[in-house]
Amino acid sequence: MKTFTCQCGKILHFANSQCVACGVMLGFLPDDLKLSALTPHNQSQKLGLYQANNGRLYRQCKNYWQYSVCNWMVPIEDHNELCPSCRLNTTIPNLNDEENIGLWFNMEQAKRRLLYTLFKLSLPVVDRHTDAKSGLGFAFLEDELEDEYGNELTIKNYVLTGHNSGLITLNLNEALPSARMEMREKMNESYRTLIGHFRHESGHYYWDRLIKNSDRVIEFRQLFGDENISYKQAMDNYYLNGPAANWQNVWISAYASMHPWEDWAETWAHYLHMVDTLETASNVDLSISGHQVLNPLVKNAHVDKDYTAISFTQLFNDWCRLTVALNSINRSMGLDDAYPFVISITALDKLRFVHETIKYESFT
Repeated sequence: MKTFTCQCGKILHFANSQCVACGVMLGFLPDDLKLSALTPHNQSQKLGLYQANNGRLYRQCKNYWQYSVCNWMVPIEDHNELCPSCRLNTTIPNLNDEENIGLWFNMEQAKRRLLYTLFKLSLPVVDRHTDAKSGLGFAFLEDELEDEYGNELTIKNYVLTGHNSGLITLNLNEALPSARMEMREKMNESYRTLIGHFRHESGHYYWDRLIKNSDRVIEFRQLFGDENISYKQAMDNYYLNGPAANWQNVWISAYASMHPWEDWAETWAHYLHMVDTLETASNVDLSISGHQVLNPLVKNAHVDKDYTAISFTQLFNDWCRLTVALNSINRSMGLDDAYPFVISITALDKLRFVHETIKYESFT
């Protein structure tokens, strides 16, 4: 993720809606993928129009001005009251509960970070208004509670985070750090984050769009296995017996060993972790042992689309150097490793396949 610069010269971050130095209003421009200072347009103040640094006019997303859970803008020629991120929502939390607004804000932060990377990779993002059957959508749902023992509430229906034909469902509790950490301990996971959920579930969406009906499914099966095996049986076996005994030698995570679809989704999410973090490191001019970290999300001179001009080998070498440094810094602070993974040769081949799949999609 890049940082941005205000007109006053101060650094701005992706989530900012106001410059803390000069106080100017900010908005993210989805058509430019940039955070910009905004100036009320004198001739159109009644219409709520703002002029961005690129000279074009925008309106605030409805979820920006009404709930302050978004900082994206809508171009003047776009008549939708929601920005490209918020219009992907099919279900938002119950806003009668004031605590839910904060949780919804956390959800939107993670979702917009996912979308930034997807847009930078020139990946197709088709909403459910355009494709009602398999377009991308997000439903933020709460566990259904019931009062069984006086005033003690128990969970009647538990919301499972998952994906179905483009619709990504997330349990609102995942936006609460304490609840997420509790689930991480119960599931014996070394890494569980909100952005990780979004990236993982988006992997299922892109398997349907990029692999399922393409020639790449043959290579997919060679690397990940046959996705036609029973998912329910694989899931039951995983939760009854745990991951495969040798999962570290084959899969990127224990959960990836459950089924080829989950292997792909975990690998996809991991790749998005890599390119976003490397872009951040490159943006702050980070170098490690004399090696400058390169930005994997750069303009390619040969095609009119954003994608990496860096080979996968260069990308992975930068990643290895960066994660060793990150883990060392965390240990100095008495914190858990920022990157608690070891990539096997087999998992590396799967990451390369994701890289090549995205590269093919971006260049065609």
